[in-house]
Amino acid sequence: MGLFELILLAVGLAMDAFAVSICKGLASGKATTKEYLACGLWFGSFQAIMPFIGYLIGSNFEKYISMIAPWIAFGLLSLIGGNMIREALSPEEEMSPGFDVKTMFMMAVATSIDALAVGITFVAVPVKVLDAGNLPNVILAVLVIGVTTFAISAAGVKIGSIFGDRYKSGSEIMGGTILIFIGLRSLLSHLDRSQTLSDSETVFGMLIPLIGTLLGSAVIYARKERISENFRMILVGSGSGIMVSIAVWGMLNPAIEGLQMANGIIPVTICFCMGVVIQILLDKLVPHTHVYSSITEGPESGLGTDMKVMLTEVIHHVPEGIAIGAIYAAHFMKTEWISSSVAIVLAVAIALQNIPEAICVALPIRDQGTKAGKAFFMGIVSGVPIPLLGIITVVVAVLFPYALPYIMSIAGGALIFTTIEEIPHIASGKDNDKGTLAFVAGFALVMLMIFLKF
Repeated sequence: MGLFELILLAVGLAMDAFAVSICKGLASGKATTKEYLACGLWFGSFQAIMPFIGYLIGSNFEKYISMIAPWIAFGLLSLIGGNMIREALSPEEEMSPGFDVKTMFMMAVATSIDALAVGITFVAVPVKVLDAGNLPNVILAVLVIGVTTFAISAAGVKIGSIFGDRYKSGSEIMGGTILIFIGLRSLLSHLDRSQTLSDSETVFGMLIPLIGTLLGSAVIYARKERISENFRMILVGSGSGIMVSIAVWGMLNPAIEGLQMANGIIPVTICFCMGVVIQILLDKLVPHTHVYSSITEGPESGLGTDMKVMLTEVIHHVPEGIAIGAIYAAHFMKTEWISSSVAIVLAVAIALQNIPEAICVALPIRDQGTKAGKAFFMGIVSGVPIPLLGIITVVVAVLFPYALPYIMSIAGGALIFTTIEEIPHIASGKDNDKGTLAFVAGFALVMLMIFLKF
């Protein structure tokens, strides 16, 4: 676990204390500076002490758990993150407004129990920040966790006393999501014999699009009314332009350059069509609803409209995950036919496109009567396929480097189909797969004619 993962872990753990701190601020009415600092000190101290105790316990059993350590880390962090999300979506409980020793002690212990389990995972996933042994690195880790929790908890009391409880569920959901992602990354790193995921730049790149999804979903906490039709069309248009540009210049063009055979355009075109077929199959197999056109596709199911709206964006994010995984695999392998700067540019572009997509998931779901916390959570979940598929694609491409141009071609085709499919829905309110297929057929034909060498 490097510095970046450690900071993410510290923030994730602090979210639980942050949510409680907001409630303390709400209950206290107008909290004083002394109460901000006292709350931060209580939560920060226990959040630092607990993982250190957990590490000492885990160290005694290191030889017994070393073979299953990554699985333990994944299980514990997923359990902690899942519990945080569950609590965020459950009915809220009233909290005592007091800042007395007894009340704060109970709150500090309650919010730091998770950190005890995390300390055990430091045996399974060692902290590697300092060029020193395990103990100095663990001490640094608990200090980072403690200081982070102190600052975030103190800020939470202030926020609670000013803005109310609208951020509580969102902060818990965000923290739980971060912990689950770290746990999954630990497990996949263990299974990844190519050691690709030990590269911090790759892991950071996988997270950038998810940050865009988080920002877009968080809009529901700042905006109560529906977005206007003109603004919605601007969001859709800009997102579509970004996706087509990524598909052409980020996927298909580099793939053609990567296949430097005489007629490399032929396999690119075939794989392009394969990507289209994959998206068509997802459309047919996954029940989903295009929210603004009220068109439902896929098999009949008992799922609610909010779940079907979320699944629409899940389908859209599948090719994005493959695309970012492919480009970061090329970055990791230092592929000559792809610029080293393309990876971060592509990640940021997808993140920018994910902001309007997440808005168009979270806001309509909330408008249907769903609570803000659940709508925020569903918006985040819609973007989870990007880092997950990105990680899988990175591993596959690094293990089978000759497959990279073909993977990029598949992603390009899937991106083109997904992008164009949505435009007729929004413009006419009709299901127009035939028009979408006509567009991608024309695109593929001209691409073939331009690059085909006789």
